[in-house]
Amino acid sequence: MIEITMPRLSDTMEEGAISAWRKRPGDHVEPGEVLVEIETDKATMEYEAYDAGTLAAVLVREGDTVPIGTPIALLDDGRAGGSVVATAEMATEPESVTADAARPAPVPAAPATPTASAPAMSDAELDARTASPLVRRLAREHHLDLRAVTGTGPGGRIIRSDIEELLAASAATTSVATAAAPPGSPRPSVQVASAEEKRGSRTVPMNNPRRVIARRLGESARTIPHFFVTAVADVEDLVRLRTEMNAHLIATGQPKISLNDLVIRAVALALRSHPEVNASYVGDDSPTMLIHERINIGMAVASDNGLVVPVIMDADEMSLVQISARARELAALADAKRLTIDHMSGGTFTISNLGMFGVEQFTAIINPPEGAILAVGSTFREPVAVGDEIVLHHRMRFTMSSDHRIIDGALAAQFLQTLSGILEHPYSLVL
Repeated sequence: MIEITMPRLSDTMEEGAISAWRKRPGDHVEPGEVLVEIETDKATMEYEAYDAGTLAAVLVREGDTVPIGTPIALLDDGRAGGSVVATAEMATEPESVTADAARPAPVPAAPATPTASAPAMSDAELDARTASPLVRRLAREHHLDLRAVTGTGPGGRIIRSDIEELLAASAATTSVATAAAPPGSPRPSVQVASAEEKRGSRTVPMNNPRRVIARRLGESARTIPHFFVTAVADVEDLVRLRTEMNAHLIATGQPKISLNDLVIRAVALALRSHPEVNASYVGDDSPTMLIHERINIGMAVASDNGLVVPVIMDADEMSLVQISARARELAALADAKRLTIDHMSGGTFTISNLGMFGVEQFTAIINPPEGAILAVGSTFREPVAVGDEIVLHHRMRFTMSSDHRIIDGALAAQFLQTLSGILEHPYSLVL
């Protein structure tokens, strides 16, 4: 019998969620066949079997999250005895078990022979596993017993709507007790509606990538001394160049170039001139910092499956058409949840562009271990002075968030000055 454990599928992964089992207990499995889809901190990935055999048991249900190294399935390779069918039935039983039925039976006082079953959980541990945080807090405030409640949330989790009757009964009991108290007697404490109840709040499960994003960016904001420098570029010639190029590309049946493609190319060229920006801070105890010789641009993508940052490797060595094609390919993979660790690792500088949403200017949080991130806004037509005339030109604002431990204000300003010059005289982008 082979024990399959939750694998480490990314360098920052600490736990994984079972997105979908491709095989069921009793199914035959060949090496290379997809066994399960696992949702990591960065994407949902297919995990293939390494050995042949029969899937004997599924130990972690779809939707559940477990730490790396936790057993998630058993594969019978024919080298050990035991009934595969019996094991499979045991593994699938929890899918129809309620929180009350799943509670371990009282353990007799006499010492028992150790078995392979999991240790009994306390009431607190059971409630923490089967109830949402809001439900657990309401249960404490209203002294509710959740053991008899059947959860209707994901994986049988108890959610707010499952305890409405208990909350109503608790409120009614409190009202009756208050009204029946004789005059002058101490009045019982009145349960005050929680802030969530006043707001009409509901709990929404956070997927694994979103939870990891929250943790990593929270850590970035707390531990990295960010500072922000904003520049504005006159991109009238850039917009004109893009229009001319796209007219030619459409006529020849090729995909169009986006403004973001032009910005990626311009940033890559600017990093060539300022390699100190293409850097990483090692640590407070390290006497060195890292200057990256390769220019790998991460592009923040708000896909249907959450925020991901695929990386365009060696962007400074690619033509504008190549960058455009690679960016479209990575965005499509992100929407299809097919990005791999190879697609999302190795970045040295990140670009976050909200211009397509009409955002004029914003700041972004650095994506560790990189030293900076560029927040790009939309292009707007604004009046500018050209000689003695006032004309309307397209202008773009962008803000660089920098790690002040390795990038000083002057260096950030010089980088943005170079970037503005490239965008304002864009023909170097196609050379």
